[in-house]
Amino acid sequence: MTSEKKQTQVRLDGNVLEAGKAAARARRLDFNKYVERLIVEDTTGARAAGMTAAQRLIDEHGGFLDDLEEQFDAPYADPQSGAAA
Repeated sequence: MTSEKKQTQVRLDGNVLEAGKAAARARRLDFNKYVERLIVEDTTGARAAGMTAAQRLIDEHGGFLDDLEEQFDAPYADPQSGAAA
């Protein structure tokens, strides 16, 4: 099954457009595909399901993730005042 693509025009604030283009590049998507994906995720409930799953992960494992982050950051922590560098 193939879907027929339709062309549309959207007017965006310049800052919003640039932010969207940067987000698309970060995901290695062209801007049109990025916008299409956002609309599909929003209208199918996929985005909400993903956000719910992410929140559940944070709720259940947030303490572990915080501890892990502290361990990763420890080598880069500032030396204590008065300590020899």
